[in-house]
Amino acid sequence: MLKYAIALLFSVSLLNAQDNVTTQTDVNVGDVLEIGKPESNKYKHIDFPRENFIIKRGGIANYRSAHGEKVVVTAVKLKKDGTTQIKIKRNDGNRFFGSHTVVTADYKDAISSGELQIL
Repeated sequence: MLKYAIALLFSVSLLNAQDNVTTQTDVNVGDVLEIGKPESNKYKHIDFPRENFIIKRGGIANYRSAHGEKVVVTAVKLKKDGTTQIKIKRNDGNRFFGSHTVVTADYKDAISSGELQIL
């Protein structure tokens, strides 16, 4: 009986510990960011569509045109693995590459790599 009581107390304490874990994000909807230059030829943490999808939708697949663009955060989502995924759109209202209005990005990794910069 003592084993069951200890197991019950242990499981309750684990559940309580999981409830106390809170992750606070640094970004809010409406924040303005700037797209920086990637370390390689392609953006790793900003999920721009592949070139064939851009061309299919009538756009011009030039990733260098995104460098220096000011973007607005439209949605913030905290995923189960602890990462913060944001959706961004251009501040001037135009489309990325002439074809996509909104793209997603991994916030913390994009900030740390310099792909996104806080204004």
